[in-house]
Amino acid sequence: MNTAIRRVAVAAMVMVVALLLQLTWVQVFRADELRSDPRNTRMLLDEYSRQRGQITAGGRVLALSLPTEGRFEFERTYPTSPYAFGPTVGYYSLQFATSGIEQSQNSFLNGSDSRLLSQRISGLISGRTPQGGSVELTLNPVAQEVAYAALQRGAGQGPFVGSVAAVRPSTGEVLTLASSPSYDPAALSSHDQNVRSGAMEQIEASGDRPLLNHATQQSLPPGSTMKVITTAAALEQGLGPDTPVSGADRILLPGTSTYLENYAGQTCGGQTVTLRTAFELSCNVPFVELSQQIGDEGFTEMSEKFGVDGTAPEEFGVPVSPSGLGEMEDAAQLAMSSIGQSDVRMTTLQNAMVAATVSNGGVRMEPQLIKTLTAPDLSVVEGFTPHEAGRALTDEQAGTLTDLMIGAEAHAGGGLPGVTIASKTGTAEHGVDSSESIPYTWYIAFVPGQDLAVAVAVESGPGVSRDTVGATYAAPIGREVLGALLGGAP
Repeated sequence: MNTAIRRVAVAAMVMVVALLLQLTWVQVFRADELRSDPRNTRMLLDEYSRQRGQITAGGRVLALSLPTEGRFEFERTYPTSPYAFGPTVGYYSLQFATSGIEQSQNSFLNGSDSRLLSQRISGLISGRTPQGGSVELTLNPVAQEVAYAALQRGAGQGPFVGSVAAVRPSTGEVLTLASSPSYDPAALSSHDQNVRSGAMEQIEASGDRPLLNHATQQSLPPGSTMKVITTAAALEQGLGPDTPVSGADRILLPGTSTYLENYAGQTCGGQTVTLRTAFELSCNVPFVELSQQIGDEGFTEMSEKFGVDGTAPEEFGVPVSPSGLGEMEDAAQLAMSSIGQSDVRMTTLQNAMVAATVSNGGVRMEPQLIKTLTAPDLSVVEGFTPHEAGRALTDEQAGTLTDLMIGAEAHAGGGLPGVTIASKTGTAEHGVDSSESIPYTWYIAFVPGQDLAVAVAVESGPGVSRDTVGATYAAPIGREVLGALLGGAP
């Protein structure tokens, strides 16, 4: 073989190897990326030629795919209160990809999940039209609609920006996850590009981020609802409801020349009061003093036991932002953290789990949103299993805290006829100049003996002012949701 032929052969071999490497790179390493690329028309045609599985809750269909005329065989629709469920269920869009449950459970819903392999094989043999599996959520549709309607009603002048989360304390099942403002997932999932684009333009024009799930993705300072955890840390160190604490109207923050007052500069009933009175009246001064007695380590440890540890639930089904204490470098920050200020942040879901932990005798459960995954032949592929996250309190401590929260509910001016509620309200200042900002307001509560807990966060809205507190609007919404759950949950 002469030199010229040998060179040509080597060059051909190099090109063949390069071609094989390129094919391997494209078909193996970039397969998922190319498959999910919205410009991949072939994959879109394949996706929309299969009937996507349903998303359901409490016997209601929240999302399903219906046959349609045109280029794509199926169109995603959302028949049950789409605005109430939108940020949680999500959307399935030709233009904007997916979100929420539609995103996290995409492979199961479209039938490509490995757990549905036998279903795909049997479908090929029988010639059956390919179908995806269905996802059942733990949500209670009635309570979800009540929660969303309450947020939309607001103070009677327009919708609130805020959220509601309700859970079953003994299992961690999430019963409501309402977020306001919201959006119509059907518009974003429409096959009409003008409808899709118009809906997204309207969403992007809103400054309140409708696509954000405010119940799971918005971490806010929890205000005085944090006093539940601070009180739990005090009980852990041997203090009790009758322990004497300061009833002064203000206190010098440790290591500073700054005074901290009780809300509106009020006294707490005298120079010395009991921990019970301080908790029920939600006084700041005694909790600042208690924080120094509890110490950084004790406060941090109890916060972590309640799940306020800088992490978020994994594989929950929708994105969840972490809840944590943030920076706490000195005694002043410890003092402010003990009343839910400084860098403490919580999601509404996490604050619902705080109330649920007390309700469940001190045992914290992992929150669960997905109840079952069902194959196209209706066989259950995976079912809900409660997971215990740890014990935060003893039964006795949980009972004491329940009693204190029942007293706090009485001072919050509410309740339901014939129903005992244990609660804590919160008013959280925020912003560079908190004196100029409207506070976030909170309400967390549970019904002793009824296995129900709720948290409400009101961020802003018409009628909300500097004088608004947790008992003003958040508490009535929370009680309304608890009433809906008590009135016949599916």
